[in-house]
Amino acid sequence: MCTTLGYTIEDWQHQHHQHPDALRQTLHTHLAALDSRDTAWITLATPEQIDEQLSALPTAAQTLPLWGVPFAVKDNIDVAGWPTSAACPAATYQAIEDAAVIARLKAAGAIVIGKTNLDQYATGLVGCRSPFGAVVNTFNSDYISGGSSSGSASAVARGLVAFALGTDTAGSGRVPAGFNNLVGLKPTKGWISSRGVIPACRLNDTVSIFALTVAQAYHVATLAAGYDPAEPYSRQLPRRAPAQFPAQPRFAIPDAVNFFGDAQARGAWEKTLATMREAGVQLSTIDFAPFQQLAEQLYAGPWVAERSAAVGDRLDHPEQMDPVVHQVISQGLNYSAIDAYRAEYLRATLSREIEHALQPFDALLVPTSPTIHTLEALAQDPIALNAQLGLYTNFTNLADLSALALPAPFRDDGLPAGITLVAPAWHDRALAEFGCRWQPLLALPLGATGNPLPARSTTLPPSPDHVRVAVVGAHLSGMPLNYQLTTRDAVFIEQTQTADNYRLFALLDGPIKKPGLLRGDGGNAITVELWDIPLARFGEFVAEIPAPLGIGSVTLADGRTVKGFICEPYTLTDALEITAFGGWRRWLMSQEEK
Repeated sequence: MCTTLGYTIEDWQHQHHQHPDALRQTLHTHLAALDSRDTAWITLATPEQIDEQLSALPTAAQTLPLWGVPFAVKDNIDVAGWPTSAACPAATYQAIEDAAVIARLKAAGAIVIGKTNLDQYATGLVGCRSPFGAVVNTFNSDYISGGSSSGSASAVARGLVAFALGTDTAGSGRVPAGFNNLVGLKPTKGWISSRGVIPACRLNDTVSIFALTVAQAYHVATLAAGYDPAEPYSRQLPRRAPAQFPAQPRFAIPDAVNFFGDAQARGAWEKTLATMREAGVQLSTIDFAPFQQLAEQLYAGPWVAERSAAVGDRLDHPEQMDPVVHQVISQGLNYSAIDAYRAEYLRATLSREIEHALQPFDALLVPTSPTIHTLEALAQDPIALNAQLGLYTNFTNLADLSALALPAPFRDDGLPAGITLVAPAWHDRALAEFGCRWQPLLALPLGATGNPLPARSTTLPPSPDHVRVAVVGAHLSGMPLNYQLTTRDAVFIEQTQTADNYRLFALLDGPIKKPGLLRGDGGNAITVELWDIPLARFGEFVAEIPAPLGIGSVTLADGRTVKGFICEPYTLTDALEITAFGGWRRWLMSQEEK
């Protein structure tokens, strides 16, 4: 393993929150310290390129959320004034303007310090298909790093940047994370704009984030994301998905997990399942056949023609391309428009089957990759062995799913073996929230740095796309009106208490007994449940609340203020006061005992 600086975003901001001139010197020193032996995976910025970016920052730049944080960019993403090659020297051009995602991150204060190597035209999951050399695994240089975003993963794993951008069509933002003990966030398609990114398969591409912790990967994603009216495939965030999974989530796992004979990978997977069960996760097997069939379509059918369209006339010059990449992409020329339509019909059918299969669960849990290969083995059989690596990743974008690759128990031979959680589109935050719970359970070092997981990197801030509501009676878990929350993707957060100045009443009129909560003298702390409701569904929920109840602000015992059920005082003259019971459930239990 190489010597690293080991910076997370938090480390960098804590140590280098300083005057612009001091930051300039720090960045120049940082560049000079990077090992020149690692040029196979990154092309570094010049001091002039660093100075130009610093000069473009606003006067009050220290207030920006990524002020001075260095990051690396996969070299199929445009950075203004820098060459973009997609690892094809003959196709290299000078970018005139920043890709949309780069512009957003620069506006947040981040500094590009390098462009990273990749499998040519983002075609591969191995990190070996580049004229600039293979990117080796950060734990054992005999092994592959995973691709196509190999250079970006290596830069983060070594601790040389706080985060890096990749792209993910078939798993390129996840497999390198799994092979290098990283977090790889593959966002919902269209959440991060692809304008200014050289496409591999434009319908199934997304910019991805590599980071050392889940919290910082998600933080970067929220700053990088946003609707882009100039990008036809950009999508508006619907704000309807859950903020997090339940305390004891339900994960599906494949009924038959294929490791291609790799006993080390199987052993790591079994350790993962044991840790999940110990953490209270409910695991259930499902038929993986439709997932696998869809995964196979990406390269073994007409979908490869989309790569042919992206490369265009370059296919007429095989001498300018990596021979394996040319062989793979040329296959797309063998399909007709009729074949393409049939492939789309099959994709839609399998995607619907996958949607139905995942409905009872919070997410699908899979190994990030079924195995790992040496550089020597890949050289002997580059296509078949590459295809193995996409078994648990290729289907994700075709089915419009979100995914998060996470560090997991290592193999017994010392190599990383990551896992991936896959969920419906726009479940990105819920995946990240679980990831923040998962990382501390393992206490693994960060990437290949050897540094421990910082305690401050294990939580996400409250979601701006959800409303936290305190419920006190018929909407509690298991109660008659709880469905009004669950059918709107609301998620239970915790049970807690109000401040000690609330009174509780039982409203006995109507078919369902309801509580009335009133702030006032002679009160008590009342037990409540906190639920997060998607902002887009909150209005529907409130519309169903009958008089004399309503939604107002409720103060909790720890001083927090959340939205919650309140009651108009006029109706309480005929209601039964039950404050002394301290909560609705205890009062109901007392009635059952009579």
